[in-house]
Amino acid sequence: MQIDTALLKNMIGDITHPPPPPLDRGYQSACVFLLLFNKSDPHILAIQKSDTEGYPWRNQVALPGGHIDKQDAGSLDAAYRELEEEVGIKKSAVEFLGSIGHFQTILKKDIEAFTGIWNETGTLFFDSEEISRILRLPLRELVEIHKKSDFSGRIPDVGELIYPIQDVTVWGLTARIFHYLIELLYPTY
Repeated sequence: MQIDTALLKNMIGDITHPPPPPLDRGYQSACVFLLLFNKSDPHILAIQKSDTEGYPWRNQVALPGGHIDKQDAGSLDAAYRELEEEVGIKKSAVEFLGSIGHFQTILKKDIEAFTGIWNETGTLFFDSEEISRILRLPLRELVEIHKKSDFSGRIPDVGELIYPIQDVTVWGLTARIFHYLIELLYPTY
């Protein structure tokens, strides 16, 4: 399993009906970056939120991202800013592939998911008040979990859609984004 950047960019560019933003204007806009790296054995860069009492995302696996601030030119600008603030990855280290759409949370957040290829340059860091660690999740293992769980060709409900990998379980919004990406990349599984 290798990353063919040109093919991946075309696939993302050819998405005809990405998940749309909600019609309800009561959602708060946010964004994440789904970064792939290691072209010969693709991995996804993810984070595990801190184990802080009262923190709504306590211990959850997430993608680097956050809210769109007034100074951001738009959601993509915010995604790049958050990527650098949260894990130290600069825009120049990412080959942008595109947006794969909008995903909503039960907490009335509308998250636009951007994708890119990280060239693995720079020093990763994080603020331990918000993030407990950076995860490198093998795409190959996520695809195998997807297959074994019979997720192909359907959208499992929120209680079923989980990806237990390494010593964490990916669920919720991040699992929905992973599911969407895997269905896009491997529609015949």
